[in-house]
Amino acid sequence: MIKRSFFLILLLVLAIVLFFNPNFKTIAAGVAILLFGMIMLEEGFRVFTKGPLQNILKKATDKLYKSISAGALVTALLQSSSLVSVITISFISAGLISLSGGIGLIFGANIGTTATAWLVAGFGLKIKISTLAMPMLIFGIIFSFQKKNYLKGIGNVLAGLGFFFLGIHYMKEGFDIFKQYIDLTQYAIPGFLGIVVYTVIGIIITTILQSSSATIALILAALSAGQIEYENALALAIGANVGTTITAILGSLSSNIAGKRLAGAHFVFNITTGIVTLAFIYPLANLVNYLSEFFGIGATDYILKLALFHTIFNVLGVVIMVPFIGKLETFLLRVFKEEDDKDIDEPKYLNEAVLEFPGTLITSLLKESKYLYKNAIFEIVAHALNIHRDDIKSDRKIKKVIKRSTKDMHTDVESLYYKKVKTIYGEIIKYATKGQSTLKLDEIQNSRISNIQIANRKMVEIIRDVRELNKNVSVYLNSNNKYISKEYDKFRKKVVKVLRIIYHFRKEEDKELYYEQLLKLKREAIKEIHSSNKAINKLIRNNLITVNMASSLVNDTDNVNDMIKKLISVAELLYLEEESLFLKKNDNEE
Repeated sequence: MIKRSFFLILLLVLAIVLFFNPNFKTIAAGVAILLFGMIMLEEGFRVFTKGPLQNILKKATDKLYKSISAGALVTALLQSSSLVSVITISFISAGLISLSGGIGLIFGANIGTTATAWLVAGFGLKIKISTLAMPMLIFGIIFSFQKKNYLKGIGNVLAGLGFFFLGIHYMKEGFDIFKQYIDLTQYAIPGFLGIVVYTVIGIIITTILQSSSATIALILAALSAGQIEYENALALAIGANVGTTITAILGSLSSNIAGKRLAGAHFVFNITTGIVTLAFIYPLANLVNYLSEFFGIGATDYILKLALFHTIFNVLGVVIMVPFIGKLETFLLRVFKEEDDKDIDEPKYLNEAVLEFPGTLITSLLKESKYLYKNAIFEIVAHALNIHRDDIKSDRKIKKVIKRSTKDMHTDVESLYYKKVKTIYGEIIKYATKGQSTLKLDEIQNSRISNIQIANRKMVEIIRDVRELNKNVSVYLNSNNKYISKEYDKFRKKVVKVLRIIYHFRKEEDKELYYEQLLKLKREAIKEIHSSNKAINKLIRNNLITVNMASSLVNDTDNVNDMIKKLISVAELLYLEEESLFLKKNDNEE
């Protein structure tokens, strides 16, 4: 609602300004073209964010200096801090990187955004950029109509750069035309008051444009046309950085908890940097003059000097904030808290942010499915057999576990399914289906998501199987007929053995050993389905069990073996890394 109201007010103000001052339209058109170019650049680079780029960002967060460097480098190359923010939020949401690692990337992205100022100051305003923009647009549009994604990506990048440079050209031309009617330098305010006033103006412009890079380009174009004083331009640059905090806050309103925390980090960083820079603006300006002389930048080349100033105070902000990242992380975790007491039926890893990239979606689906399997399914199956989970995880002999587990837990499998499984199962299937329909997945990624869906369907089938088994286990647990009780204890023993090996398969490093055991049990279960059971036949012949007992035993024999097969299949689908290996084995065994 706030964003919509802000947008409507912005449109109304813009319409009024253009109506009463048509000379402003060239500048406005230049800004619009530049912003459109930045959008196309972001869309173009999105094609190349799969694989290597995501792996670089993910691996770069184990050390702070690496995350800051990666954030700066990638943002400088992509010319889009917002794309880096989207990737970072998606990674944090999927649990691929920590919050502190994400904060490092965002801090680095602030340094990376200074590349825009250098691009505009050192290139965009030094030559007749429109002559370069046109060929970029032509080839960009041609490439963008190609079918292959990477060619479309190249096309969008070229067209985006073309529009970006064309927007700079129109802004510069607009200020030159504008100067014939109004000289904005008449409104220059000297001294610290001017610094404060123009900082506020910079904040307002950035809030309107929703891009600090666009604001910096606008400032540089105005400075190049002589429409603003250098000192006021420095203040506008500070305001542009602070103004991005408004953009971040507005963007985080509908974001998940990771987005809110990163917006908070962005806010703290830019506000701190802005306050420090304002307090020391004159010493920093002197530093810029000294460095300009050192690097051979002319004393009156205010465009390059502004780019240098922009870089210095962003680097200064990172230097100031780095020692406090740990405290900042603690503060953000305390202010933006996850919902407490989330039950198993509420997603813990699934949210809209993970749908941005195939890797984060697959990781989140896998984590959510593993959490469901090791908590809800493990608990329901164990309790349905009147076995405590701690006994399964323990080193006690299974025979002793079965012998001591004679108390009926009165487990309502149906109720547990609706309480702990149904909703989260639906969410997993929803996100998997949505990802397959909206993301451009390759064959392997599609296969992985399909396997996760299969694993979850099998989990639901396991609940159905154990629900039927639970009824008879409860009836015959302490039956006066020792023969029927013994047979159901055998069923319980088989399932507990499988659950214990699966537990070790999930937890232990020596997966190969436990996997071989699981494969053996799975083969035995498949072989025993629908096969004649001599022990049951003997009990029937000797009239040791009733007809109803015999019927229950025959049905539950197949039921137990089918459930064991599914329990092992789910473990394979979720925990086995050599995916092609187990898929091949499954095909042979089924």
